[in-house]
Amino acid sequence: MKGLSRRRFLGTAAIGLAGLSVLPSITSCTHAAAETPIRLGFIGMGRQSMFLLNGFIQIPGVRVLAGCDVYGRKRQRFENRVNEFYKKNNVEVEVKTYEKYQEILQREDIDAVVIAVPDHAHAMIAIAACKAGKDVYLEKPMTFTIKEGQELRRVVRENNRILAIGSQQRSDPNFQHAVKMAQTGMLGNIQKVNAYVGAPPKPYDLPEETIPEDLNWDLWLGPLPGNIHFNNQLNPPISLDPVEHEKDWGAWRWYKEMGGGFTTDWGAHMFDIAQWGLGMDRNGPVEISPIGDGTEYMMFKYANGAILTSEPFDEKNTKGVKFTGDKGWIEVSRGHYKASDDSLFPPKTAEGGDENVPYETKIPHQVNFIESVRERKDPVVPVEIGHSSCTVCTLGNIACDLKRTIKWDPVNEVFVDDADGAAAAKLHYQYREGWLLES
Repeated sequence: MKGLSRRRFLGTAAIGLAGLSVLPSITSCTHAAAETPIRLGFIGMGRQSMFLLNGFIQIPGVRVLAGCDVYGRKRQRFENRVNEFYKKNNVEVEVKTYEKYQEILQREDIDAVVIAVPDHAHAMIAIAACKAGKDVYLEKPMTFTIKEGQELRRVVRENNRILAIGSQQRSDPNFQHAVKMAQTGMLGNIQKVNAYVGAPPKPYDLPEETIPEDLNWDLWLGPLPGNIHFNNQLNPPISLDPVEHEKDWGAWRWYKEMGGGFTTDWGAHMFDIAQWGLGMDRNGPVEISPIGDGTEYMMFKYANGAILTSEPFDEKNTKGVKFTGDKGWIEVSRGHYKASDDSLFPPKTAEGGDENVPYETKIPHQVNFIESVRERKDPVVPVEIGHSSCTVCTLGNIACDLKRTIKWDPVNEVFVDDADGAAAAKLHYQYREGWLLES
């Protein structure tokens, strides 16, 4: 692994959904070859999973052995992709795929799993993986509900597992430098943070369509209510002959029955950076105002007086973060960095990577996870930070759903002045019969 430079990783991971290139050092890196391989299983084989596969499979000392998805064609695509890569690299690996994630967790030869399924299944599968003795790389946002996050955090520590959240921006030099400037006082007292993410989720309104024969829709729904009907936009179709990949991201994320809208989809990135810069990791806001309650945007107030708002910082509505202090300001987004003073810019040696590379694989966030598994140390984004960042997003959606300002105790993780219990009732939802959080 030490023989794989960051620059080289960026180059070899830059292949998106087009296919995998040959990485010569996969067999010539003596350091990695001397170590026991980290054997991976993938749970979820959609668009994001393919990006992650393209990164993980090329890390020396990693072997991808298994995959799982409820959609048959995506299982076959996964097998084709992995087999093609290992054949080109003259590596003998037998890859198997399954419909049920439990079958991967039962395998003693799997060390860790990469979970890239819809948000509503994150906690249930990750908890089961930890109890099965597997380390976990989990896509953001960490969980669908706050209670799920609390339970997952507990299980990770009780079972001594490594769990990393896929918040890649934490591994981006530009975001790292902006946070450093904010935390070291270079901006003075931080008065306001703009973190534009987009709109909260809306009610499900897609028309019902015929379920593909090789898609197990009941398993896809998991703990969600069984009356949610299928539409192809929720699980975008693919073709193996001719080869056609997903044309868009799964639309489940935009509907409150299944996802958290832009609030969690992009908030898990931008609110995450905002909290980091404010020094509020493992903490959170004390008051949350929704859109329409005296403000055009979500607003989060912290105990130290800082204000986080989802208001854009430019006319382009750029999804990014702006830290504003009494001594200066910094704007940062993917591929963009602007500041009030030259002294606030990152060193010119900081690598931003190839702009043509999908952001999901241009940052060696996956390398950090593999290193963490080997060394038994916390990754860049451990479970506690994943939970606190996800909680901010979910609190914003709860406030918008209730159409009123809510108060929160971030230390004890309970609502304050919630006389009717309406806010507390949204900490979780009733799983349908047969599904348990602690599976």
